[in-house]
Amino acid sequence: MSVEHIQNSVKDVISYLSEHPENTQSTSTPITAVMEDDLRCRATGVNGETIITDMPKAVGGGGSAPSPGWLSRAALATCDATRIALRAAELGIALDTLEVTADSVDDDRGLFGMDKSVPAGSLSLRTRVKIGAAGVKADVLREIVDFAVTHSPVADVCRRATPSTLEVTIC
Repeated sequence: MSVEHIQNSVKDVISYLSEHPENTQSTSTPITAVMEDDLRCRATGVNGETIITDMPKAVGGGGSAPSPGWLSRAALATCDATRIALRAAELGIALDTLEVTADSVDDDRGLFGMDKSVPAGSLSLRTRVKIGAAGVKADVLREIVDFAVTHSPVADVCRRATPSTLEVTIC
């Protein structure tokens, strides 16, 4: 797709949401995860989207697919990359280079409940962005990245405490 197509699409969405604030909030479609075999899990969306996760052999998994933690970092990297590309297109800038890498520092004691002071999730996240566009100044590219990462839904949920609920059905 062209930068102009993306730019026009973003303008249309912003215009629609500005004119219809009652439509700005929505509930996401559910994703259901089902354990298939040992620690191999299949997550499926309502439109048939599917991903498989598995844990490494060291913790009893088969190592046949990415772990949920790997997928969370992949979600962060791809969401940031997508939001950067959207922002660049919104400004009419065609990027020549865009690469986003996400990694984390983790303490497995949290995963296994070995120490109450250690969280189960990552202790820290790092995102590295490599970006370039012919004829575009570095400060403009930096502004694009800063804006985009601030408005990346996955980056936001990683950085902000999000209210959540848990519902359990015993069968």
